[in-house]
Amino acid sequence: MGEEKLHQLIKGCMKQDRRCHKKLYKAFYGFSMGICLRYTGNRDEAAEVMNQGFFKVFTNIESYDMRLPFKGWLGKIMRNVSIDFYRAKLKIAYTEDLEKADYVSDGESVDKNLHYNDLLAMVQQLPNAYRIAFNLFAIEGYSHDEIASMLNISPGTSKSNLHKARQRLKQMIFKADQSGNYNYYNNVSLNKK
Repeated sequence: MGEEKLHQLIKGCMKQDRRCHKKLYKAFYGFSMGICLRYTGNRDEAAEVMNQGFFKVFTNIESYDMRLPFKGWLGKIMRNVSIDFYRAKLKIAYTEDLEKADYVSDGESVDKNLHYNDLLAMVQQLPNAYRIAFNLFAIEGYSHDEIASMLNISPGTSKSNLHKARQRLKQMIFKADQSGNYNYYNNVSLNKK
C-alpha cells in the first residue's frame, strides 16, 4: 500500500469512516496477527488480542503522528495489548528448577527443514512467562530492565524466564531433530486451548 493511500485511510479512520476502518484492518491483518501470535498461546487468543489492539488503534488514531511510520505505531500497540493480555491472565508465575530440566545437546542441530511455522508452534507451547520474556528480549530487542518494568517483575526474573524459554526451545528442537519429524510442530493445532 502506498504512503498516500495509507494516509487517506488514516484520515478516514479519524473521521470514524467504517469503510476505512475495514480497509486498514484488512491491510494490516497479517502484520498484526504475526505479532499477536508470538505473544499468545494459540490463534484464538491471538485474534482476541489483535481485535483489542485494533480497537485501541481506531479509538486513538488521532494520536498517530503521520510523520512517523504507521507500522511502528501499530506494532507497538499490538505488542502492548499482548502484554496487557498476558498480565491479565497471570495469576501465578510458572517456575521450574533447572535441575529438573531434561538434558539438551550443546550442538547446534537446527536443520534447514525446520520452518517458521514449526518455530512459531514451539514458541506458542512455552509457558506464558517464558514466551513473553523470549519475545520481548529475542524478537523485540528490549533489555531485561525494560522487560522488568513492563511486566512488573525483577530483571533477574526476566533473565531466568528467558534462560528457561531458550532451554525449552532447545529441547523441542532437539527432539524434532532426533525424530526427523520437523512437521510435527506444524501439525500441532494452533487452536488448542
